[in-house]
Amino acid sequence: MEFIKKVIRKIKEGMLQEMYEETKWMYTYAKKYKFQIVFYIFLGVLTTVMGLASSVGSKYLIDAVTGQDSGNIALIALFIVAMGLFSIGINAITTMISARINIKVNNEIQAEVFDKILVADWISMKEFHSGDLLNRLNGDVNTVASSILSWIPSLITRSAQFFGILAIILYYDPTMAVIALGSAPVMLIVSKTLMKKMRDYNKRMRQVSSDVMSFNEESFQNIQSIKAFDLVGLFSKRLRDVQQNYKDVFLDYNKFSVYTSSFMSVVGMFVAYACFGWGVYRLWTGHITFGTMTLFVQLSGQLSSSFKSIVSLVPSAISATTSAGRIMEFFKIKDESDLEDDKAKLIQNNTQGKGLSVVLDDVEFSYNENKTVFKHADIVANPGEIVALVGPSGEGKTTMIRLLLGLINTKSGNASIRDINGVSCKISAGTRRFFAYVPQGNTIFSGTIAENMRMVKQDATDAEIVEALKAACAYDFVNRLPDKINSKVGERGSGFSEGQAQRLSIARALLRKSPILLLDEATSALDVFTERQVLRNIMNMGYARTCIVTTHRPSVLTMCDKVYKIDSGVVCDIDEKEVNMLIRDF
Repeated sequence: MEFIKKVIRKIKEGMLQEMYEETKWMYTYAKKYKFQIVFYIFLGVLTTVMGLASSVGSKYLIDAVTGQDSGNIALIALFIVAMGLFSIGINAITTMISARINIKVNNEIQAEVFDKILVADWISMKEFHSGDLLNRLNGDVNTVASSILSWIPSLITRSAQFFGILAIILYYDPTMAVIALGSAPVMLIVSKTLMKKMRDYNKRMRQVSSDVMSFNEESFQNIQSIKAFDLVGLFSKRLRDVQQNYKDVFLDYNKFSVYTSSFMSVVGMFVAYACFGWGVYRLWTGHITFGTMTLFVQLSGQLSSSFKSIVSLVPSAISATTSAGRIMEFFKIKDESDLEDDKAKLIQNNTQGKGLSVVLDDVEFSYNENKTVFKHADIVANPGEIVALVGPSGEGKTTMIRLLLGLINTKSGNASIRDINGVSCKISAGTRRFFAYVPQGNTIFSGTIAENMRMVKQDATDAEIVEALKAACAYDFVNRLPDKINSKVGERGSGFSEGQAQRLSIARALLRKSPILLLDEATSALDVFTERQVLRNIMNMGYARTCIVTTHRPSVLTMCDKVYKIDSGVVCDIDEKEVNMLIRDF
């Protein structure tokens, strides 16, 4: 009893506790397919029984051929062939069932992980490299999905095979069974040490695999810069450094695996020789027949092999739980806050094209405790106004945009939207429905222009798309394309200039017809004339819109109703005189 308590206490501590929690998480998916898995197990056990029956049949066939048994040779041979054919058919069925369940589980977990990544807290998710995310979303999910289907059925079918073989050998010769199990104590003794090492190696392998994918993904995303700065040689060397690290870990793991398997093979070899020697002795003394001797040799090898197969499930379980742990890290991240959702819905019903105000009252924000990005920030932006955020680079303009989008939350103070009836709602993930956003850089997706536009309004007509393109001064170059709005767009807007891609992004934001438009350096690639024309069009679309822009360009400031300066953690409203001074400084 004390021993059992000690085992349970050990399980609840450290590595085994982690594996237990990870296995529980995997089980939540396995139980969704319990009927298919049970059927899969049934077929596996049936195949095992047929294999054992075929082995026993071969004993009687040999005894019949050698004249030591009067059995019907033809009937026994037919039985063995029938068992083999049935096994082939069942294996084909189990393969199809396995493929169906595996792809279902893989897709389900992958979709849930993908959805979780999209709704998880933005700051927490920034800690993961995009390459690492891809590795977990594909490699780890695939490992877990495969194990959910195969591990438990494999454990049961291989255990059934092991105990079935053991029962047959015990029936004919108990001593042979004891000899055949000679490797079991050795495996059990070294299992604890091996498990810890295997888990450590699996974690290292998954991490270096993520490092390789992260490096490749980041390099391909910035291939233009790599070429422009003539960094091909540098990045080629860095790749080889990353590969060398992967190689070192892989070969280290391989060496460990080789040593382990070699040790177990030596143990297995001695057991096999001992079984063979015992069988020869029993045959020599006349206690068994040639058929029984053949059966012993065959089954003793299978017994040792089946036990080794059961033990080999440990590495696959460790690999699966390691991958499960990496996936579970996402589900431990809190979701984005969706504050005052009822108020947001009320405002949505009240707005209907009447516009919304953005109000920041004594807001403070910092990414960490050491540095405050801004404090005591007071900003008011009303419908029909263009409000600019200016200041030195890195002082918090883009951070302010993130706060307005609910990607980050205030440390203190109140950030809210307010409708014309005075109903206000705290800014959070739930208020993004009121915003249209055009970020810095290129945010066009691969597909067609129309598909990009309809992402924000799926039922948009061609006429509405054209109207938005015209407002963004993008229609002229789109109309010159052979397929017009159905023209293909490459990855990250490939095929279009930066200025064209910016205008397409602005058009997409305008098509959304949100009451608040955020432009984060969104006109930086446009010439002054086009930039001013776009801003005029935005404010003259006959839709009550609040427009907030971050900019360094004087041409934008001259069109703004209010200008707020963010500098050294202070946000202040500057008057026309200070705006003119800023324009001169530019």
